[in-house]
Parts: sequence; structure tokens; C-alpha cells
Amino acid sequence: MAFDIEMIKKVYAELPDKVEKTRQLLGRPLTLTEKILYAHLADNLPASAYERGSSYVNFNPDRVAMQDATAQMALLQFMQAGKEKAAVPSTVHADHLIQAKVGASTDLKTAEVSNKEVYDFLSSVSNRYGIGFWKPGAGIIHQVVLENYAFPGGMMIGTDSHTVNAGGLGMIAIGVGGADAVDVMAGMPWELKFPKLIGVKLTGKLNGWTAPKDIILKVAGILTVKGGTGCVVEYFGEGAQSLSCTGKGTICNMGAEIGATTSTFGYDESMERYLRATDRSDVADAANSVKEHLTADAEVYANPEKYFDQLIEINLDELEPHLNGPFTPDRATPISKMKEEAEKNGWPLEVEVGLIGSCTNSSYEDISRAASIAKQAAEKNLKAKGEFKITPGSEQVRYTIERDGLIDIFNNMGGEVFANACGPCIGMWARTGAEKQEKNTIVHSFNRNFAKRADGNPNTYAFVGSPELVTAMAIAGNLGFNPITDTLVNEKGETVKLDEPTGYELPPQGFGVEDPGYQAPAEDGSSIEVVVNPESDRLQLLTPFAPWDGKNITGAKLLIKAKGKCTTDHISMAGPWLKYRGHLDNISNNMLIGGVNFFNDETNKVKNQLTGEYGEVPATQRAYKTAGIPSVVVGDHNYGEGSSREHAAMEPRHLGVRAVIVKSFARIHETNLKKQGMLGLTFANEADYDLIQEDDTFNFIDLDKFKPGQTLKIEVVHSDGTKDVITLNHSYNKQQIDWFKAGSALNLIKQQNA
Repeated sequence: MAFDIEMIKKVYAELPDKVEKTRQLLGRPLTLTEKILYAHLADNLPASAYERGSSYVNFNPDRVAMQDATAQMALLQFMQAGKEKAAVPSTVHADHLIQAKVGASTDLKTAEVSNKEVYDFLSSVSNRYGIGFWKPGAGIIHQVVLENYAFPGGMMIGTDSHTVNAGGLGMIAIGVGGADAVDVMAGMPWELKFPKLIGVKLTGKLNGWTAPKDIILKVAGILTVKGGTGCVVEYFGEGAQSLSCTGKGTICNMGAEIGATTSTFGYDESMERYLRATDRSDVADAANSVKEHLTADAEVYANPEKYFDQLIEINLDELEPHLNGPFTPDRATPISKMKEEAEKNGWPLEVEVGLIGSCTNSSYEDISRAASIAKQAAEKNLKAKGEFKITPGSEQVRYTIERDGLIDIFNNMGGEVFANACGPCIGMWARTGAEKQEKNTIVHSFNRNFAKRADGNPNTYAFVGSPELVTAMAIAGNLGFNPITDTLVNEKGETVKLDEPTGYELPPQGFGVEDPGYQAPAEDGSSIEVVVNPESDRLQLLTPFAPWDGKNITGAKLLIKAKGKCTTDHISMAGPWLKYRGHLDNISNNMLIGGVNFFNDETNKVKNQLTGEYGEVPATQRAYKTAGIPSVVVGDHNYGEGSSREHAAMEPRHLGVRAVIVKSFARIHETNLKKQGMLGLTFANEADYDLIQEDDTFNFIDLDKFKPGQTLKIEVVHSDGTKDVITLNHSYNKQQIDWFKAGSALNLIKQQNA
């Protein structure tokens, strides 16, 4: 029996009528994306179709999911909203705070002790407000959602950028900041700019060493890390239908790496098989009754160029395995070209570690295909030259692969199994020797490979590939190894070749699990007290941000002019900082410490205009705050790329930064800035970025006339007394300007509830 089955049946009962009315409104066949979005409108159908890429639209998502690192701040905000219970089905997943160090059992026990205060808070606040809680060790949020909650045609939001993983089961699933989750849990509509649509037509069928991972690695190479911004990617074609449900999930998961709002696939037999295998035949039966509405109209896929804003075609028969990286997930290299590229660019050829699993690639199919390669190592007398680590995505997957002997195969290869948690994928990896910061190469089946991401070492060159390719690389120990053509010399001195990987879409004996790790909420949580110790360094109750005083911001100092890529990892690092995710003041000590200062090419070293001395970014900003002086952050393209973490917006807000001015934003970060009452602005003329000097002071000229669709002007005063007046664009609508005026979206919710 599925969770929340009555909610799912209600969605399906209303779907046919909503789809038909939308078809009449648009006067044409519909994409799957349009069917789901229009079926989840918070308001009545508009008089005319929403304009893609410009119309702000209110939606009613079906559910909310939160991981433990972001849930702390989301629920601290929700506690201020004045609600007795979450208005939609919601869950919390304790997966981010477990550090991978020794091994699964030891690491989990360590986490349960070191994070007890946070886990107790999340457990009690979930109980209090009717939220399901998945305990430490239960698994990674996105895998657990796919196994238990995702359903075709549904809409969900989650406080993690890889919420999009649920697109593998035909959902529109979108990563958001915690303030967005609060809106939905408080029963408010959730706002999104109506996305543009990218269609990806898949022909042919994967074969040999190619895997679903290679599809998204190829797409990332085509679209780059910002090519999907503001878009939903809809996959279709015979190639799409030939993929497993979990393979589809992998592709959707890494849609976050191209900046896509989300990605999705139409409902098909592979999804039905997965639903039934995960004990959700009731969902499969219900979906089958409306299946014509759970995919695009036939005319759309027959003539996709008429219905999508951009069309990409990939022939899976010809697709080659890829490795993407280093330092960015969109640098795509076919495996046949990797040796040449590595030698040309000076990338370290020795592969020191191979890591498989994570939320992106920890399905039974992934693990079984990787195990088929590991098994050959023993059979062909090959000893792995690199270390090998496995991170199962859920307790259900871990239990099943152990039962079926796959973990034994990895152990025989010298592999080590980490806890069912994010671990190395988000920097929670106590890697021996990383502190030496030596230049080295690792390969993994995760989704992101930014500098310092996995182990904190800026000189670790990380490459992203499929689990089976990563396993082969760990065995060969060489980045230039192409398993399709190359041979290896075994311990007997014999020349051997790895056979193509094989595996199972679903476990032949079915899934098994003894304790999935789920805590159902109390029927009535009104008497449960949620306690936060005021002396805690892990949790801190929130103080509302001050509303805008209605005046122009003047005398603002430049805090930092960030150069090049500035992701949420640069703005608010994960790794050891995760433990402070529930304490806004403490975690603010990591604000922008990874951003590269344009003026000295160094990180965490900026000029304090009050003293003329250089210091750490957070300390400099605290000095401005103490002096009552506002400040401005300036950035480059795609600022805030990466995670959904709203701490990257809350920290500068808390410390007194008033505006972030950049060439362009990543979608989630721009929304998070707006939600927290910040000014997220873009240069009308990108070349004006070059005008900003180290000692600049900023004076807004017409902020008191802040209106939708109207540019703002700011005076930039240089240290020599000269001035430039530059024009800034913004994408704020009336409601978002009201958030700014109130001090934050949460402040406005509280006013409305009062």
C-alpha cells in the first residue's frame, strides 16, 4: 500500500477534466509538462495561456520533501508561520549529516551521537506538525522518495536541488529553498515563473558500456550548466521507453546540473514495473486508469519542433560512455577521447578512488551492473589499483544487494560500503590525506564535481561517470582507460579484457528490507513541545528580518566582487559546515569564504573599507554590520549555481548585505534571495561589471520607486571621487516586491495569518 494513496487517487480523479479544459484553452495538443502544471494551478484557468519564461504562476504542489540539512531552517521558519499542521503530505529525511569515514555501521553510530540534538529536534518537530520522519540510515531523500512517494503526473517540491530525481516516475518535482516549502506546508500557493520547454528525443537503445548516466552527461555537454535555466526538460521517444524507471531517475537527477527547473518522462511500462516492485500496485492501477493523460498527446511527440522551445535529439545506438569534468559537470568527454584530453590538459592520470552510489546512481540496476564488473576482477585475477567506495541510496537497496551477494562481490574487490547517506557526494567524506591538498584524480557516479566538493581538497580532479564505468576505472587505476577497446595485465601477467556490464532492472527475488527507518507522525501533535536550547551551537530560533524602511539604500560598501564560477558551495560550503545548518549566526561564518575575490584572485580575503586592511569575508561583513553600514555583493554569470540551500541567501541577509548584483542568476538562488527580503539584481549592461572597483560605495537612486518591469539605477562612487551610474534589471513581480517590503516572504505570511 502506497503512502497518501487517497491524495493520489484524488489527483487522478480530477486530471482528465483539467487536461481537457487546458487543451481547449491552449487550442492545441499538450506536452506532459503542460498537463501537470495546468492541473496543479492554485487559481482558476487563466483567460489565455501563460507565457513561457515570463508569466509568474501560483501552483498547489501535492507534497513536500526536506533533507535534514535544509529541514532545520525550513522547519524553524515553519514554526513561525502560526500553523498547527502541515497542509500537504510532507517528509523529512536524515541523510546529509552522516560523515563517511570508517564504514557504514561505525559512521552511523557516530552520527547518531554527534547529531543527537538535531535528530531529536527534527523528530519532535515532525511529530508536532504531522510530518513523516525518515531516521538516520534510512537512506538518501531522493532515492527514498522514488521508492515511496513519487507518482506519475504528480507535483512536488523539495528543499534540495536534486528533488528533480522524482521526474523518473513522471512527476514535476522541483528543488526549492526552505521558505518555498514553508509556503506550501502553510497552505499557501507556491509561485514559479512558467517554464520554457526543452524536448529531448531519444532514439535507438543503449548498448554495451553505455548507461542512462551517459545520456545526461551528453545533454550537460550540449546545454552547459546554465542552458536549462528556466526550463523543464521533457524526454520522449523509443529510447526513453527502453530505459528503466531508475535510469530515468538518474537522468532527471542530473538535470539540476544544467540549471533545469526539472526534467520528466511520460508514464510507461518501466514505471509501472517499478511501482509494483516497490509495493505500490495501487498507484500503478490508478495510473493505468488515466495513463493517456500521464504522457504528452501523440501529436506532440510526432512533431516536437512545434511544441518545444528547443529540441535535442540523441541516438542511443551511437552514444558513447562519457566522463564529465573536472571541476564542472558539463565538461563532457567521450571515453574514447579521455586519454588525449587528460594528457593535453595535464589532468592526473592515476585514478586514486572510484566511488559509486549516491542519490544519482544507487538503484539495484546500477549496483548490479557495477557488481558484474567487480566480479570480473576476481575471475580474471585483476586487483583494483584504486580505492573503491559504495554508498547505497536507501536501506531497502542496501538490504537487497547484501541479501543477493552483491556487497560480497565489492568486498572481494577491496570495496568499502558507506552508510545509506549522502556522504562523499556532498563533502561528508573524511578522506585520509585530503588535508595535504595534493593533486589527484577520483571518478564517481555522483552528480556534482565542483572544486573541494567531495573531500575539501581544491586539487582533487573529480570526474563523473556511470557506476559501471567508475568500477572499471577503479580496477584499471587510469583515467585514460577505455574498457571498450583497452586491455589490462592481471596478477599472473596475462592480458585480459573486461566484458560488457550486465545487470537487472529490478531484483529477481524482489526488494527486501527489515526496518526501512520510517517514523510516522503522531495523530495529534498539538501537545508535543519542540525544545531548542538557547545555548545550543547547532540550533537557533529565528528572529524575523527587519522590514524595508521605504528609503533608498545609500552608503553601501562593496563586500566582494566574485570572479567566475560562484556556486552555492562557494557562498555557503557544505562538508564540516553542515552541522551548523540549524544555527543561522554560526553558519554565517562560512559566508562566501569560497568566492574568488576579483581583485586578488584569493578566497576569503577581502578589503575592509573601514580599516583598509584585508580579512576574511564573514569578519569583514560583521564589521560593516556592527558599524550599521549596508553592503553589496557583485558576481558573475549563473551566480548561485548548484544546491537549493537557502543559507546562501539567509547568511548575507543576516549579516547585513542588502543587494546582490550579478550578470545572471541560477533560478533557485535568485528565488531564495527574494524570499529572504534581499535585492537580487542583474546588470542591464554586463560590461558594467568591469566598472566595479575595490573601494566602491553604492547609492540606490530610485529604489523608493521599486516596481515590476522597471529598471533600477545605482550610483557607484569610486575612491577617487568619480562616479558611474549603472542600470540594473530585476525580475520581481508585485508579490515579490511585497516580500522585500515586509522584510521576507515569511514576514508577509505571518502578517496575512494574523
